[in-house]
Parts: sequence; C-alpha cells; structure tokens
Amino acid sequence: MERSKETKEKSSRVPVKVGISIGDVNGIGPEVIMKALNDTRMLVDCTPVIYGSTKAFSFHRKELKLQDFNYQAVKTAEEAKKRKVNVINILEGELNFDLGKATESGGKYAFESLEKATQDLAAGKIDVLVTAPISKEAMGKSGFQFPGHTEYLADLAGEEDALMLMVSPTLRVGLVTSHIPLKEVSETITIDKVTDKIRAFANSLKRDFAIPRPKIAVFGINPHAGESGKMGSEEQEVISPAIGKAKNEGILAFGPFPADGFFGSGAMNTYDGVLAMYHDQGLSAFKALAFDEGVNFTAGLPIIRTSPDHGTAFDIVGKNKASGQSMRNAIYLAIDVHRNHIMHKEITANPLKITPKEDKRRDKRKDS
Repeated sequence: MERSKETKEKSSRVPVKVGISIGDVNGIGPEVIMKALNDTRMLVDCTPVIYGSTKAFSFHRKELKLQDFNYQAVKTAEEAKKRKVNVINILEGELNFDLGKATESGGKYAFESLEKATQDLAAGKIDVLVTAPISKEAMGKSGFQFPGHTEYLADLAGEEDALMLMVSPTLRVGLVTSHIPLKEVSETITIDKVTDKIRAFANSLKRDFAIPRPKIAVFGINPHAGESGKMGSEEQEVISPAIGKAKNEGILAFGPFPADGFFGSGAMNTYDGVLAMYHDQGLSAFKALAFDEGVNFTAGLPIIRTSPDHGTAFDIVGKNKASGQSMRNAIYLAIDVHRNHIMHKEITANPLKITPKEDKRRDKRKDS
C-alpha cells in the first residue's frame, strides 16, 4: 500500500535528539517520561536520550504496571538509536527508592542526571534538553545551590536575563521575577529590569515561536495596577517607563494591566504574550487554565530547555495517576523551537544591505 503524502513527509524529517533528565526518582518524573514516550508516533520527530538508569525505569515500570514501555540502554548520546527510547546509565551502583519523599539520594540522582545532560547539550551531543521535575528540598540536601532549573542553566550560560516562560497552545506567560520571596519583589523590579524582560520576551517570541511582530501585555504589580498611584507607585515610577522604553525600541508592549481580571476578560486572546511581575501573579492563572498541558520554557539562553509545568507530585507517585501530557508537550515544544531556530537562522542570513540612495531617502523622510 502506498503511504500517504503526510506519512512520507513525517518519515523524511530528521528527528531531533532530545535529552531528558530523569528528575527526582522518588517523584513522578519517570512515570510522566514513560507515559509521554509510550506512543511510537513520538519517535518520528525525536530520538529520546534519557539520562538516568535502566534500574530506575525497571522499578517504576513494575510499580505502575507499564510493562509495554520499551527502552534500550546506551553508553553515550552518540550511540542513541533512531525510533528507539534510549537510556544512558549514569546513576551507578545500588539505587535507593523512597517514593513520595524528598531525600538526599533522590536529590543527588537528579543533580547527576541534570549535570550530565547539560554537559552533553553544551557539547552538541543532543539538540535540546527537557527536564523532568525536581524537588528543591531534595536538591538542596544534595548541595544544589539554585532555586530551580532556570537559575542553574542561566548561571552555566553566564546569562542574567534568562526568562521563565509558561507556554500552552493558547497562552504564553513570562515572569520578571521568579523564585524569590514576595516581600522582595517590589524592590527587585527596576525600569532596566522590566525593560530587559520585555525585550527578552519579544526576542523569544520572534526567534523561538516564529511570531514576526509580537504584542506583549505587561501587568502592574499592585491591585488595579495601582489605580493611578492610590494603591502603589510602582506602575507610574517603574513599569510604565519601562514599557515606554520598549516602545521606543519598536517593541509592541502595552500596559500596565490589572492582573485580576485580565485572563477572565478574554483580553489575553489579543496578545502573543503576557509579562507578569512575580511568580504567582502569572502562574496561578496559567496553571488554572492549562495545568495538564502547560510547559515551562527557559528563554534568553543559547540552548533550548523545556519542562512540564508541574512538580514532583510526591502525593500521587506510584499510583499511576500522573498525566504524561505536559511532558509530551514539553518534548514537542523543544522540537518546535529547535526547528524555528533553524528557520530563523536561514531567513536572517545575508540580509539585503541598505544602499546609499536608500539611506538618503530615509533621511529626507525624517526631515520632512
């Protein structure tokens, strides 16, 4: 039987090599990885390389009765086979499992997996990185000194302006501040910081999401966006000037908007992205709207990293209740962004140079 045109196109695409860190082995990381990859159609577009342990997957597969999940052990990412789920055994020796608990050993395994995956990413042995959930408590016990993946990867890349984005099929939410106490938010946001985040967001929407002229809605920080200074001055003194600076650079930024009614009003449908001032301001609404399908994406880095938008879910580990949809979406988003980068590089290569005549015409238009 002759294959359909769509099937031929899919089979001719070069699969993206997706590195996956295992996350906390006492959480739902292994479960959501298995459920996300247990559909062979995933392997048309990606070659998964999981940094973990075949023992860990054997243990979780037995606990969850997911015996139809198949994988193969490889020693390096270069040995990964197309159309297969590949597991690199980096967790040597006896593994200790204490499901549903934040343990030092669980944090140690997660850190080792993340470290090896990022090393291979930096060396070009994998194309993109997808991180399964970690426990900040467990990671702290193992010596991990960062609030989360975003800060760790930003530090490795030497980038101060990494932007945490939450992405769903209909919504993109960025954060000016992420994992800091609420009492520190007001003193942390400055005109330059908000402007930098708006700029990073605009650049990401263009390069990572292939949106040529993105529109960004910017939230205030106070109730009712300060109500003209009656409920706080940050909007007038910091956020509005930052939006003005961004507009002067040609960025389509608007606001500041009150956060409470924005999502429910349908206003979000007229913007390509929403920039919130702090973690819960943006993520509470996002997770209410897209919890099972949302993706955490780190923008502004020289590498591509995504993650499901949920945590380790210690309360349901081992009960076969976790959904693999967010992890599946994280894998597909990483693939899409990788391909968008290739396309962006192609269309921006060798741009047409402005001739002296065009420069003179432009100057005349400015003077008129």
